[in-house]
Amino acid sequence: MDSSSTKFDGTFDAAASFGKQRSMGFIYPTVKRGVDIVFSLLLLPFLGIFCLVLLVLNPLHNKGGLFYVQRRMGRYCKPFYAIKFRSMTDVPQVSRTADAPLEVDRITPLGGFLRKSRIDELPQIINVLRGDMSLIGPRPDYYDHAVEFLEKIRGYRERHAVRPGISGLAQTELGYIEGFEATRRKVSADMYYITHASLKLEAWIFWRTISVVVNRSGA
Repeated sequence: MDSSSTKFDGTFDAAASFGKQRSMGFIYPTVKRGVDIVFSLLLLPFLGIFCLVLLVLNPLHNKGGLFYVQRRMGRYCKPFYAIKFRSMTDVPQVSRTADAPLEVDRITPLGGFLRKSRIDELPQIINVLRGDMSLIGPRPDYYDHAVEFLEKIRGYRERHAVRPGISGLAQTELGYIEGFEATRRKVSADMYYITHASLKLEAWIFWRTISVVVNRSGA
């Protein structure tokens, strides 16, 4: 796939996503789920190591709980609770609106490193093992914001035809997404991923994810 020639401008065939899912057959989803489980199990020791390291560093540079658990919209628009290493100061609940920018003032110094390096996403391998998520797929949104996106953004419901992912095409090609206009582009990228689903595309996104993490870009 040539990312430079792919434009996610909000144009897509929403109905094609479900047609593609029906025509995938047995091999692709079975292999994809198997890869999810194997890689997540391999990453479990690293999760344990980072838990221990952050238990030591958090009291000095990131005061508060080790994990951040947030209700997000998953497959078939059903809610689930995504697990992350906390990278921002604690608040009782998310106060920003669906179209508001990220509250960067709440990101702690250590949290900024966790976000740039994507280490904050590592606990989501638990979500993958539970079947809530996949390693690769459309990135899940905060549930309250997602409900609003369902009403205002064409194709947003259809992007939930598959499991959400820790990484995805929109994340590697568009970077961090906030607001309605950017979310429309994200939906276009997600629909491209769904309608062109293949093991080759999965491998390409995996490679692009590694590249983004190494270069610490797009957080």
